[in-house]
Amino acid sequence: MTKKSEYTGDYPDKTLYLPGPTEVREDVIEAMAEPMFGHRMDRMTDLYTTIVEDTKEFLGTTNDVIVLTASGTEFWEATTMNLVEDRMLVPTSGSFSERQANVAERLGKEVDRIEYEWGTAVKPEDVRDALESGEDYDAVGMVMNETSTGVRNPVEEVGDLLGDYPDTYFVVDAISCLGGDFVDVEEHNIDCIFTSTQKAFAMPPGLAVCTVSDAAYERELDKESASWYGGFQRCLDYYDRKGQTHSTPAIPLMLAYRKQMKHMLEEGHDARDQRHQEMAEYTRDWAREHFGLFPEEGYESQTVTCVENTAGIDVAATIEQVSEEYDMVFSNGYGDIGEQTFRIGHMGEHDVESIRALTDAIEDVAGL
Repeated sequence: MTKKSEYTGDYPDKTLYLPGPTEVREDVIEAMAEPMFGHRMDRMTDLYTTIVEDTKEFLGTTNDVIVLTASGTEFWEATTMNLVEDRMLVPTSGSFSERQANVAERLGKEVDRIEYEWGTAVKPEDVRDALESGEDYDAVGMVMNETSTGVRNPVEEVGDLLGDYPDTYFVVDAISCLGGDFVDVEEHNIDCIFTSTQKAFAMPPGLAVCTVSDAAYERELDKESASWYGGFQRCLDYYDRKGQTHSTPAIPLMLAYRKQMKHMLEEGHDARDQRHQEMAEYTRDWAREHFGLFPEEGYESQTVTCVENTAGIDVAATIEQVSEEYDMVFSNGYGDIGEQTFRIGHMGEHDVESIRALTDAIEDVAGL
């Protein structure tokens, strides 16, 4: 049984280069310290309508937006309950896409997988073949950025082909990339795309964000059952009536969200995307020079680089030593590829210079 380990507050500050959580601006952290107010006050309406409408503006979408106090995991569950009656198609190419399929199965849905080896990207032609097989799929669920392998899947191409299947909804998990990797939601027939705030949005953990197309909203209305907490109708109708959330939200986190989204709007989505491209290119070039890249060539993530440990360094020891000597934290590989790989998160408020500081530290510790 796990024993209590007292939190003391006496810990050294570490710069985070994880696949999330990531670094948060000081003024965004300070925004959480405003005096508390009621979640049914006009002040809450001002706060919530601001973050919802600013998010629409940033993402460049007219689709509805839900911001819930939850992990992004909530929208694996909610989108499945709201959109899938019987059967769902899920391409699996890593731990998180497999988990999306598992969630649907736990909810009693039939799930057909298109299985790929870890490190391999989803191929749109395989999705089309499955759709043409004669099975009726209520939805296709897809991970845009497979955090476990550093693969960036071609959701735009899959969304384009789903335009020929209007009765099949497209659900995209963009948890570790939205806000750091541009995608045109409506152009590519994405009914729901969701994320968590602690990743490329560079906010504290605890809020989940999801866009909802008109078709997805109407689909839920036609179903006999749907998610209670993450129900599209419940969330969006309450927003239309009150400009608030239907249940008590984490108000301090939404204050932080408001502050950071203003920063994101000031930078602009295109410029933010370009900055993330530059960080990704630098990190890949560095990885190729000293190690290798785990993802299939041409499908590398823009926010998380999964480095193949071809140099045979002790990954766990290197991570610990970099943390102790440089107060920087990056991540080991995930699951079965733990010592075979390591991961660098280059998302949020980082830039090439801050990423270079980490890679210099890794070179020093590993003797590269």
